[in-house]
Amino acid sequence: MGRKERAKERREKRLHEISEQRKIPYTDQERWWCSETIAVVTGANRGIGYEIARQLALHGLNVILTSRDSSNGHEATEVLREEGLNVTFHQLDILDPVSIQLFTGWLQQNYGGIDILVNNAGVNFNLGSDNSVEFAEKVVATNYFGTKSMIESMIPLMKPSALGARIVNVSSRLGRLNGRRNRLGDITLRQQLADEDSLSEELIDRTVNNFLEQVKQGSWASGVWPQMFTDYSVSKLAVNAYTRLTAKTLSNRSDGQKIHINCYCPGWVKTAMTGWAGNIPAEEGADTGVWLALLPSQPVTGIFFAERREISF
Repeated sequence: MGRKERAKERREKRLHEISEQRKIPYTDQERWWCSETIAVVTGANRGIGYEIARQLALHGLNVILTSRDSSNGHEATEVLREEGLNVTFHQLDILDPVSIQLFTGWLQQNYGGIDILVNNAGVNFNLGSDNSVEFAEKVVATNYFGTKSMIESMIPLMKPSALGARIVNVSSRLGRLNGRRNRLGDITLRQQLADEDSLSEELIDRTVNNFLEQVKQGSWASGVWPQMFTDYSVSKLAVNAYTRLTAKTLSNRSDGQKIHINCYCPGWVKTAMTGWAGNIPAEEGADTGVWLALLPSQPVTGIFFAERREISF
């Protein structure tokens, strides 16, 4: 048996294992994707992003793995390619407008567009502090503004299809508006962000900018903001709100093109970002993201998920 045949056999075996372990309900008739379906996964050189890229590739998609660090990205891609998976690397720094522009142009030139975008790239909270704000600007810039920039840049590239293109934002329960232990102390602001009529990009941006300004002033601990992993929680609250807002905007497109956007919490995953302190493996943390990306029929939009179940914002 040659190298390609062995790689194919390993790939098929692994896909069967994932299907059994995750109970993925896809039949041949439900598989809307093929080897020409393009999925972009940001921050995918390790951890959850790597597993999302890996599982999508195992399902037969053409995966574009991106990473800020070219060396790490190339290394991760080579490991997956050695398994016989269709994975290509391109450098991408979601904080750098030039990097996003170059990536967008490369996608357009080489693939003509994409079908799936998984926004995984992000910065974790400070494990040494429950009320972390030391790196607030970087956390908010990466997790919220970087994610928003990617969505804005990729939407024009999304290919029309009967079931619709998909955007999946990796988020966190820590950003829930109505979480019992870790929510906004400002009731009025919480109501505005929860209200579909009052929710706007301006409101979301103003909220995170007000938080950053209070961090600079040293007044952020006034009780307005979440008290657990504060900067990270605020950034993910913004991601969740922007997901809802974008879902509404995309649902009202004048051209009728379907683009579905959702967010999900992968759970407390054991990765380098959590200092290996999580309690679930990356394979499990990636599962709901892959499930959302590949929903075979009646895709949902503007919903928050965890463990393949809808949860409240």
